[in-house]
Amino acid sequence: MDYSKLPALNAALNSASAFFLILGYILIRQRAITGHTMSMLAACGTSTLFLISYLTYHFHHGSTPFQGQGPLRVVYFAILISHTILAVAIVPLAIKTLTRGLRGRFQQHVSIARITLPLWLYVSVTGVVVYWMLYRM
Repeated sequence: MDYSKLPALNAALNSASAFFLILGYILIRQRAITGHTMSMLAACGTSTLFLISYLTYHFHHGSTPFQGQGPLRVVYFAILISHTILAVAIVPLAIKTLTRGLRGRFQQHVSIARITLPLWLYVSVTGVVVYWMLYRM
């Protein structure tokens, strides 16, 4: 298998996850509950596929060092560190948020979703930013 294509796939999956998160938010604001549910499940699915692809790539390839210098290097590592910490935190938050929603515990779902959504969206978007900084700059 050609693992060199996986970083671009990972960025696409992160982009798709961000899209579904935003769409899910818009749909719930419109009270379109079924559409919201489907969109959030799609966000979960694309994030899960991302994680599988990411782990596969790094298992076979290892790390890719950042080549930028100067202030850009500081910006890159600030984004990467915050992205990595929040990516670890978002897994249990997303699972808890999705579980509460699917079980009909809507008040609890809403209270945690207000935390989960912006963090998950940040992780998805910064994942794409990290990709661009590593592979496209």
